[in-house]
Amino acid sequence: MKFLGKIISVFFLIILFGCHSKPNKSPIDFYYWRSNYTINEIEKKEVDSLKVQKIYVRFFDVDKTADQIKPIGIIRNFDASKLNVNYIPTVFITNRTFINTSKDQVKILAKNVFNFLNETANRGKLNHFEEIQIDCDWTKSTRENYFLFLSELKHISNKKLSATLRLHQVKFKDKEGIPPLDKMVLMCYATENPTDQSQNNSILDLNIAKDYLQNLEQYPIKLDVALPIYSWAILTNHLGKVKLVNSFSEQDLIGKPVKKIRDGFYEVTADFFVEKFYVSKGFTIKVETISPELLVKTKSFIDQKITYDYRLIYYHLDSKFLKTIPTEL
Repeated sequence: MKFLGKIISVFFLIILFGCHSKPNKSPIDFYYWRSNYTINEIEKKEVDSLKVQKIYVRFFDVDKTADQIKPIGIIRNFDASKLNVNYIPTVFITNRTFINTSKDQVKILAKNVFNFLNETANRGKLNHFEEIQIDCDWTKSTRENYFLFLSELKHISNKKLSATLRLHQVKFKDKEGIPPLDKMVLMCYATENPTDQSQNNSILDLNIAKDYLQNLEQYPIKLDVALPIYSWAILTNHLGKVKLVNSFSEQDLIGKPVKKIRDGFYEVTADFFVEKFYVSKGFTIKVETISPELLVKTKSFIDQKITYDYRLIYYHLDSKFLKTIPTEL
């Protein structure tokens, strides 16, 4: 009987750990981050197939240069009728916008952002939206102004307000603060700076993400989770200077004069253009991609930390990268 009891115990342990390793299914949404709003048939079919309810559309950025705060990178040709989803206008604000900015200027900024956001929505036939999202990589030195901005915007807009949450803002929450919000989106990517010339995958290295998120379950705000499906190229010249080429995959190197050094690394053997960048013989190209397997492993880890139901948001909607999405999720 003792022997039988041990077998049964081992059996239940296998079941228990097996359940933890398998990710839960979550409702899927998308970010849309391109400057020119176009939706092709592949993207539309994917949105329909995945029963996507929400698209977070970057309307514009806000930056401060020479002490002047203004919108830049404004989306072109936005048309809300192209997809049958709930659109969530999203605004990226640089951290430096809040440096040496007075409280009165922050309050004015909240009004200006909301007004321009409404103008952009109206131009795109978006007559109704329930939520606004703000994306900002705030730090300890800017948290007071940023949190004031969020409070003002929520009051002015009378809408649901969410914001993005970066990995370092989870790990160092006591130092960098907790925003005055009811919901945030954990950006589970950008684990390193792509220009640091690391051997790791700067888009998402799961070991690095685990270190930042070891106490994720203690974060006091309810979270949705964003995962990456994009890839890019990091170009390095003879002097070690680096350029980043977005929306680039290894397929873009087919037929190009390059020699594969190892997985993801290539050496240029003759001069040619990579997008708008001219590369010469001897340059190196590192292509960083995301695999479906990595996304499954990442979500399995997050599921151990977040015990409530959450939505999964892929960054970002682009037919070039939709095959990265795992069927398991």
